[in-house]
Amino acid sequence: AGAQTLRPIEVTAVRVLEKQMSLSNSLGLLGRKVGMMRLFTDDGDAVPVTVVDVSNNRVTQVKTQENDGYVALQVTFGSRKASRVTKPEAGHLAKAGVEAGEIIQEFRVTAETAGKYAAGAAVPVADVFAVGQKVDVQGTSIGKGYAGTIKRHNMASQRASHGNSRSHNVPGSIGMAQDPGRVFPGKRMTGHLGDVTKTTQNLDVIRIDEARQLLLIKGAIPGSKGGFVTVRPAVKAKPAKGAN
Repeated sequence: AGAQTLRPIEVTAVRVLEKQMSLSNSLGLLGRKVGMMRLFTDDGDAVPVTVVDVSNNRVTQVKTQENDGYVALQVTFGSRKASRVTKPEAGHLAKAGVEAGEIIQEFRVTAETAGKYAAGAAVPVADVFAVGQKVDVQGTSIGKGYAGTIKRHNMASQRASHGNSRSHNVPGSIGMAQDPGRVFPGKRMTGHLGDVTKTTQNLDVIRIDEARQLLLIKGAIPGSKGGFVTVRPAVKAKPAKGAN
């Protein structure tokens, strides 16, 4: 058999780095979940929407291919006391002339998009999103503590009527036969429910309040009121029917 050609270590390392980083080349916005309400259409239909505050998004750093090896925009949102900021981060923000925010995140973008912004520039909602656009919203789901198997994994409970003796909301037997005679690792059982990073995809932007920098998004998004969220253009949005 012929000798196999090994890949260079440098190439492998670059590919591993690419897998760990977001490959979406779209600019998004950071925000805070305000709560839910409903809007009425001209026909009288009620549309449930979630209000997201995306005001005062500002660029803290523009990363380029020459200096950093990839192109990205680093954005911050919110306001934080100077006493709550570490010295390295304070120096980083002072270099850009930006007030410290509560959260900071990078968005991989194209070189053309990165060229439109400079450190310290604001990112208004109208520059990124439009009414009718599909978006993906990422946030931290509500923590619900220690939960049983039925609730945690959305399983169906057993009969609550005749023939069931105190086994209405239990998972049932978890044992195996003599072979293999053990419980496989990863079996769905009781444990901590919620408080994880979740992304809800393909939600519609119903309305944009440019004056107050608010996004009104159809449906529910992860997290509780006041929680931080990241809104990006949808990566799996299907084209409209009839579109080329």
